Amino acid sequence: MADKRGQYRLRQIPEVSGAMVVMDPNTGRVFAMVGGFSFDQSEFNRATQALRQPGSSFKPFVYATAIDNGYTPSSIVVDGPIEIISGNEVWRPKNYDGKFTGPHTLRYGIERSKNLMTVRLARDVGMPLIGEYAKRFGIYDDLAPYLPMSLGAGETTVLRMTTAYSMFVNGGKRIKPTLIDRIQDRWGRTIYKHDERICQGCDADEWRNQPEPQLIDNREQVIDPLTAYQMVSILEGVVQRGTATVVKSVGKPLAGKTGTTNDAKDVWFVGFSPDLAVGIYLGYDRPRSLGNSATAGQYAAPIFRDFMAMALEGKPATPFRVPPGIKLIRVDAATGQRATGQGGRTILEAFKPGTAPPNGYVVGYSGAPAETDAPSAGVGSGSGGLY
Repeated sequence: MADKRGQYRLRQIPEVSGAMVVMDPNTGRVFAMVGGFSFDQSEFNRATQALRQPGSSFKPFVYATAIDNGYTPSSIVVDGPIEIISGNEVWRPKNYDGKFTGPHTLRYGIERSKNLMTVRLARDVGMPLIGEYAKRFGIYDDLAPYLPMSLGAGETTVLRMTTAYSMFVNGGKRIKPTLIDRIQDRWGRTIYKHDERICQGCDADEWRNQPEPQLIDNREQVIDPLTAYQMVSILEGVVQRGTATVVKSVGKPLAGKTGTTNDAKDVWFVGFSPDLAVGIYLGYDRPRSLGNSATAGQYAAPIFRDFMAMALEGKPATPFRVPPGIKLIRVDAATGQRATGQGGRTILEAFKPGTAPPNGYVVGYSGAPAETDAPSAGVGSGSGGLY
């Protein structure tokens, strides 16, 4: 309804609630946090207290576990029917659209959010190992080793998920979310500092031709930095070609993953730019369906898009940082095999040394001249088997 000044006011209090966290992925500093529609209406902070199912937004950690243990983004997994027998029960997971499309690359499985590929991959990698990685990233304290958990059936918070995604973009370094950077006493002495990194030479009084200050990063490495970048590249593909193409209109390098739970009781989007991580979830406080056609790509991803458009306005389009050792190789998007042309079916894929598929042309290499490597043997090689 319009008031006398031509402005509009919300007259109906929405039943759907949710939360949002905005964070510096390099330090864990929380820039903004929304815990619900109205603090007067409810003091419950849904960003830190609401335990919700992350759904498909948890899948990247299943794939990260696989890539950190021998798979590559071009390894092939079958998108086909699968039956899991437990006791007297048979579980037959399905994709969102109820269809299956045969063998595809790991990248395709994340970009198109394929449940069947994820379950098959989780069964091969092993849920205990996936649970260990989920604990490293701080998503769950003790993930039950059941295959449905690979599809995000566990419960966690928006703050935890945003922190976990931050560890992809910061190169795999452990961070702790914080609302307080530093505490000083009345004389200016620091009695608490969140950032535990040490800066040697930062306390110099003046310049005397001494070496430049060096920041010593002693934080725990929760995942191989090369694996972390491979996941960033795959999640960037989710925005470019997958379930979150609505975000592409921002026009800046962005990555992330949608998450829609069973019956659309929760919809998520967790994503990032090179220097900003954002986590969003929407749902009823007493979980019930948001609608038969509700998806995270329709509900949560546009919120991320609109926020990033404002947050990055006027800032240059900074690409994601490529760590030394990563090879960027042009491959066929469907098969993951090397490609000599640059047609619409080809993409630049990120590989660790010794894991690239055979034959073809190497487009680039971070930190070394272009070269061609033989494929590595074993599970997860570029030529990969069918799992």
